[in-house]
Amino acid sequence: MPGRWSPAPALAIAGSIVLAVLGLLFSRPDVVAMGLPLALWSALVLGRGTSGVGAEPSVTPGPRADGQLHTEISVESDAEMVELFVVLSERRSRRAIVPGSDAAVLARSRVLHSGPALPVQVSARGLSLDGAALSGASEVVRSRRQVAPTPRAVGMLPLPRRLTGLHGSHEGRRPGQGGDFRDIHAFAPGDELRRVDWRATARMARRPGDLLVRRTHTLSDASVVIAMDTSEDLGEVVASWGSGDVERSGVTSLDNAREAARALSGAAIDAGDRVALHVLAHGGRSLRSGGGSRHLARLEAAIAATGQAGDDAAFRRTPHVPHGSVVLVLSTFFQGAAAQTALMWRASGHRVVAIDVLPRLDRSRLHRPQLIGLRTVLAERENVFADLHGAGVDVVAWAEDPSSALREIARARR
Repeated sequence: MPGRWSPAPALAIAGSIVLAVLGLLFSRPDVVAMGLPLALWSALVLGRGTSGVGAEPSVTPGPRADGQLHTEISVESDAEMVELFVVLSERRSRRAIVPGSDAAVLARSRVLHSGPALPVQVSARGLSLDGAALSGASEVVRSRRQVAPTPRAVGMLPLPRRLTGLHGSHEGRRPGQGGDFRDIHAFAPGDELRRVDWRATARMARRPGDLLVRRTHTLSDASVVIAMDTSEDLGEVVASWGSGDVERSGVTSLDNAREAARALSGAAIDAGDRVALHVLAHGGRSLRSGGGSRHLARLEAAIAATGQAGDDAAFRRTPHVPHGSVVLVLSTFFQGAAAQTALMWRASGHRVVAIDVLPRLDRSRLHRPQLIGLRTVLAERENVFADLHGAGVDVVAWAEDPSSALREIARARR
């Protein structure tokens, strides 16, 4: 890759000429001799040219350790040295001079939030002939990562009011196998002879030849739908809202949403249920209902890749929800779209739980007008929660104690 000359050769030539002129004017051969190395170096540099000074960086994602993302930066170049321009976590920039052959640098960037991350951006240029020959800056190479949220365990999850699955670990209301005692019923075509209750037959049969079978409840799985509202990403520091300062925002609402989605999906899969994921945004990702460890891995990857939606990303069409599902809506509920969707699902007969992912708020750096505005929007949000309660939608604050709240909702009968 052809390069260009740095100002060093021109300065060396000019310096050698100036020293030669001064030495001749003042009859000082020692001054002329001082400019001789500069002239020789300039001739050597100009004779070699500027070819072969290009540099191509590459990045290799490394493991996550101690709250940091490790990224290995390597460079392919024929130059003597390579200057690296590195931006860490879109905030801090660094420069480094490394050897041109087999150079590798380990970059460490702090993990502040889960979700899509850009821990390293790097460009490079080659340096040869003691910095006299330079290459142009290479294209910026970016290392994009998806940071998984911190695992969190939740206990019992709410179940749909009517289980429709054919196998699972929850006791349904239909007759079948695997559950507790249901009733004693007259033998009918399709019943198994091993189900005949001979004691009940001897005691309750009305005429000779009648048989009575002991029926049990069936075991079914539940259909769980997780709907994530990504229209807002609000941090616990209220003064940082709208500033885009992710370093001082603290835990954000999307951090809580990703943590809640991972915990809820893991709990449902562990219970043998089927889980679907929908991102409530235009073009948002959706995963069909499924179960098992492979489906859980797909869910975790999709959750880690979920970031804030764009300005014009409001969803146009409500995602399809299987009949008889329990829907978990994850949102801050400042916008009315998530609440309206939850009410619509509740009116369709689904059991709906609204998960409030707004973190605990830090109001320390707010002025009086800002405090008044915050109280106003929080009061409007309470009105939204009141409407949800009135429609039969349970509300759980993820920043408080979600495990206990979900357990109480699961045990309640509506």
